[in-house]
Amino acid sequence: MAQNNMDFSALVGSRICHDLISPVGAIGNGIELIGMSGATGPELELISDSVDNANARIRFFRIAFGYAGEGQMVGSNEVRTVLTDLSEGARVHYLWEVVRDVDRTELRAVFLALMCMETALPYGGKVAVHESKGSWSIGTDSPKLSVDSVLWSDLTRQEHVADITPGRVQFGLLPQILRDTDRELRVSREGDTLSLSF
Repeated sequence: MAQNNMDFSALVGSRICHDLISPVGAIGNGIELIGMSGATGPELELISDSVDNANARIRFFRIAFGYAGEGQMVGSNEVRTVLTDLSEGARVHYLWEVVRDVDRTELRAVFLALMCMETALPYGGKVAVHESKGSWSIGTDSPKLSVDSVLWSDLTRQEHVADITPGRVQFGLLPQILRDTDRELRVSREGDTLSLSF
């Protein structure tokens, strides 16, 4: 079976995350051992917090950018743990309000949508994820939304107008994944409320 560029991008994402998770985990184990020997201090705490944040980000990126095999499922508790760990000490907090296990391709789209939402919350906030009968809704409510209208309009356009930079890669990937799975993406902005649904 032929593989397209999207498949190879996802395989590269999976490989990078796979290769990074072990050394980051080893650093975390080393910090624990140092702590058990009685060493304490703000430096050790800073390293520990950084390792925890890196670990959470890698696990999140592995789903958002990694390869999703056909029929591969991710448990609801695992998703909730990843998002809870990612929210720890961060400006954006994620609320996972889904009780079922999720197809990894669907979850990949949800995580990319969360990354899009994060760009609209420069001062932080909460993003809630809902699912009903296979339809997803990702939304936030903030008086300090910052929405790049061209970039967000590109999510529902056939042709992209805004440049896709590394920090905006989710805006290029999300529409592609949803097109590949025959889903229609909708963006809604009403006052302080912003939502993505598909």
